[in-house]
Amino acid sequence: MNAKIIWSIVGVIVLIAVGGFVIYLYQCNDASCYYFNWQKIRAADSFQKCADLGFPVTESSPRQCRAGDKTFTEQVQAVSDLIHVTTPLPDVLVQSPFVVTGEARGPWYFEASFPVKVYDSNGKELGSVAAQAKGNWTTNDFVPFEASLTFSAPTTEKGTIVFQKDNPSGLPANDQSVSIPVFFSANASKL
Repeated sequence: MNAKIIWSIVGVIVLIAVGGFVIYLYQCNDASCYYFNWQKIRAADSFQKCADLGFPVTESSPRQCRAGDKTFTEQVQAVSDLIHVTTPLPDVLVQSPFVVTGEARGPWYFEASFPVKVYDSNGKELGSVAAQAKGNWTTNDFVPFEASLTFSAPTTEKGTIVFQKDNPSGLPANDQSVSIPVFFSANASKL
């Protein structure tokens, strides 16, 4: 065979191999075939995917992940999507004891309860209680809760009821709460 023909065949084979490899790199959607950083950057299309691919995550709230010149922000569920307070309603008159009710998604609870606290307008804690789930709390669905909250005599006419997401880890990033403003009746406490 002629050397020119052999080199032409080798050249065509090399071009086909290189072309096939380039197509493989561009069409690969699996982390096992990411050989170059540009592939990972191209594949990062959400916060979770960016973090899974090993790109740096900032410890801000909400967290952010940067892949090349793309930045993805973690989607944090709004508190209103996690807890609905039925009683007390905002700006109602309360006196001790009173019942708090509503529903919260399972992750709001820990061991079927979460703390509810009452504060005066100076920020002084007047009382607290653990609201108890009235059903299976190991779900992402809403679970009803109820608690009877007793508190000491307030020195202010306004206050706040705070429903805190139970946070056994103690990490500030996991802290969430809902605050309901209330008025104290003249004889708010019988303690």
